[in-house]
Parts: sequence; C-alpha cells; structure tokens
Amino acid sequence: MKLAMDIGHIIQFHRKKAGLSRIDLAHFAGLGKTLIYELEHGRLTVSFDKLMSICKVLNIKLIFTSPYIKEFEDSDAS
Repeated sequence: MKLAMDIGHIIQFHRKKAGLSRIDLAHFAGLGKTLIYELEHGRLTVSFDKLMSICKVLNIKLIFTSPYIKEFEDSDAS
C-alpha cells in the first residue's frame, strides 16, 4: 500500500534528520525498535496511538483534509 510506504518514508526521513537511531526513537516514544522498523518499511501493524507517539517525538503534525473540511470546521461538530 502506497500510503503506508509514504508514512514510513516520512518517519524515516525525519528520524535521520533528527540524528536518531531506530533505538533512540523507540526509546523516546516508549516503543520497541521492531515497531519503528516495521513502520519505516510500510507495515500496517502500527496502531494510531503508537504512530502519534512517534510523530510527537519527531515533531510531525498530521493534518486531515477533504473537500468538506471547511464545512466541518464551520459546523458544531468541530
């Protein structure tokens, strides 16, 4: 799946730019190094909360967009 590989490449790129090994990133995110490896290689076994822990360490922000996002933001649902 392309999206999983894209996410993996983004994580790997940011990890390397931060000068972190997989072990370092795993430690700071409170996760195992195997999970970091699997994520970077596009495996879809990572839960959302673990992905968010990794993103927090790497200062990556997830942004949701759609043709309806402005309408959603203007509604009472947001």
